[in-house]
Amino acid sequence: MSLLALSLFHTDPGNGRVIVHAMPVMVLVLVCLALAYRYYSAFLAAKVAVLDDTRQTPAHRLHDGQNYHPTNKWVLFGHHFAAISGAGPLIGPVLAIQYGYAPGLIWLVVGVCLAGAVQDMLVLAASVRRDGKSLAEIARAELGPAASVVASLAILFIVIIALAGLGFVVVKALGGEEVKLPEGMTIAATEPAALKDGVYHFPPGCRVRYSPSTPETVRSEAFAVKSPTEPKLATAAAPAVYTLPAGCTQVITGSSWGTFTIAATIPIALFVGLWMYRIRPGKVVEASLMGGALTLFAVVAGGWIPGSPLEKFFSLTKEQTIWTLCIYGFVAAVLPVWLLLGPRDYLSSFLKIGTVIMLVVGVIVANPALEAPPLNEVFVNGGPTFEGGIFPFVFICVMCGAISGFHSLVSSGTTPKMIDKESHVRPIGYGAMLIEGLVGTVALIAAASLPSDLYYDINVPIDQAQKYQGGVAEVQAKYGISRATLPPESRDPAHATQVDSPQHLNLGQVEEMVGGESLRGRTGGAVTLAVGMAMIFQQAFAFTGLAVGTLLKYWYHFAIMFEALFILTTIDAGTRIARFLLQETAGRVYKPLARPDWLPGALLASGIVTAGYGWFISTGSITTIWPMFGIANQLLAVMALALVTTWLVNQGRGRYAWVTVLPMLFVTTTTLTAGSAVVQGQLAKGTTVGYVNAGLTIFVIACVCTVLLWAVARCASVLMGKGKV
Repeated sequence: MSLLALSLFHTDPGNGRVIVHAMPVMVLVLVCLALAYRYYSAFLAAKVAVLDDTRQTPAHRLHDGQNYHPTNKWVLFGHHFAAISGAGPLIGPVLAIQYGYAPGLIWLVVGVCLAGAVQDMLVLAASVRRDGKSLAEIARAELGPAASVVASLAILFIVIIALAGLGFVVVKALGGEEVKLPEGMTIAATEPAALKDGVYHFPPGCRVRYSPSTPETVRSEAFAVKSPTEPKLATAAAPAVYTLPAGCTQVITGSSWGTFTIAATIPIALFVGLWMYRIRPGKVVEASLMGGALTLFAVVAGGWIPGSPLEKFFSLTKEQTIWTLCIYGFVAAVLPVWLLLGPRDYLSSFLKIGTVIMLVVGVIVANPALEAPPLNEVFVNGGPTFEGGIFPFVFICVMCGAISGFHSLVSSGTTPKMIDKESHVRPIGYGAMLIEGLVGTVALIAAASLPSDLYYDINVPIDQAQKYQGGVAEVQAKYGISRATLPPESRDPAHATQVDSPQHLNLGQVEEMVGGESLRGRTGGAVTLAVGMAMIFQQAFAFTGLAVGTLLKYWYHFAIMFEALFILTTIDAGTRIARFLLQETAGRVYKPLARPDWLPGALLASGIVTAGYGWFISTGSITTIWPMFGIANQLLAVMALALVTTWLVNQGRGRYAWVTVLPMLFVTTTTLTAGSAVVQGQLAKGTTVGYVNAGLTIFVIACVCTVLLWAVARCASVLMGKGKV
């Protein structure tokens, strides 16, 4: 019995805190998702959507062999999941750990079952009944042409903001940058810093004081500082104390290993596409095996890049990474879909689903302790990952894992044109979203299993360390691991790789074991998740007897590749969707622009879209882009739920409208509250970028509220017997 209790929770003898383990949480979530699919989705299918296999779907009725094509249920499930799954469920829950793991976990489970999966399934059903039309066309059919124009403009701006949020995560994971350091900051080094090419390289173990009024912080990892003039050296004897002049920056190098691995997947996808469609048409199994093997080989081969002559080509700065990302999005949006977009989605769907299964099994086998508190009272009103309070920002932060407006574009895009039978709407629409909620849950568990000092070392921006130093110290004192309870090996660097859990390692040791990557201040969530995933995989495979340092670097870079592919499939598909939307809207002014096969129009629209999200990425930070992304995405969900509600009322099933109205009202409340706070915060900056961001947020809010009021008026008209049914 005591062994069972130990697998569920344990008590830290140092501070008496009860620490829950991940396995029972994972099992409980799986049970909730299974019950929701078995009963609630069955109710939605039978009573609300009234799915009927005797009704011919657009895939059969409008079959053209290109866009409209009946597709096997499980093949289409894979396509749909690959299209909807992006950065949101991976990154949002990681950032929400700031508030503790319980608020994000509860919203993930409740939100995905009662809101997100409901939206995805019913939008898909409505689109199937409307000949596979887009969300804007559904607005035209249910509310009229004027509503369609407003909806199109809102969707276009929301997609660009969403792509900026997704792209920013990739840039933070792969690109290098220079972070400003405060004037007068002192560094007490155990030995003099090595000067090379104008950059001072400090050894591990330096004691840093960001200002005279702040306490010292020990930097367990080595770091590099670029200084415009020579720092003042108080003494040359150990410890050597340096005082930094104005204009100093910490140099964070890009991940050449990660960038090479991601870059390698592009020619691999092109090869798979050519093999399946030109070299050996129809040989899907051959292409899949070769593509999967080459992708895994790319992870291993990436380890040969750091320190090699090729490193300079793959260690990119932030600006270079942004340019590379925009060029990729542009090319992917213009090339034929079968050449790059299709094969990449196909390959990534296997990787995504396979890795999610590995993570679920890994969490159950490893059963790590959830070191984060259920509710973090220190940062309940805001912290380093989100400046806003737990209400409403935990809902904006978690975002896609619970409900995502972006999904409604896929559910009214390619998927409804490929549905073979109406009954397939249930597993594809509702089921795929449940898997996305599961992705969010394992991401949250991976981040929650990290000790608080490691989590905040990664997620506190270096240039804001002084601001949050007191709060982080309070979190560590209140919720941190009691170091007195750790095994002696954990405090002995010579035996660091032999400790029973990699969670006992400090930041410097983790940096060394993941291949020398710089981790401090790598905000954005991607690096945190990669470290958490690597540690879970390492613990799950501990039976191999291999030391922590042997495999951790491969698990880490596998996780980085997994995240980047997860995101890039959404970026290339999203860029293409935005290109079509822009061409469709501009076509009302100049008709040739509306033709998707007209090359000048495709080039112009793709260029505008990529330039738009490239600008947002280059001028923003995670604390500005992610809230904007969350608000825009949730507003799109509000509009989708409003349109589905109108569809139900127009079809004479208004008595079931509560299934969409209740989540719509909740999401509207949280999103408008957050939107008001974000607009005020942007305006308070008094900068051009702040004014532009605030203006775009207000524009999107106004468009969605207009469509929402239109929907309310139409529903009221129908219910009073004055409108169409």
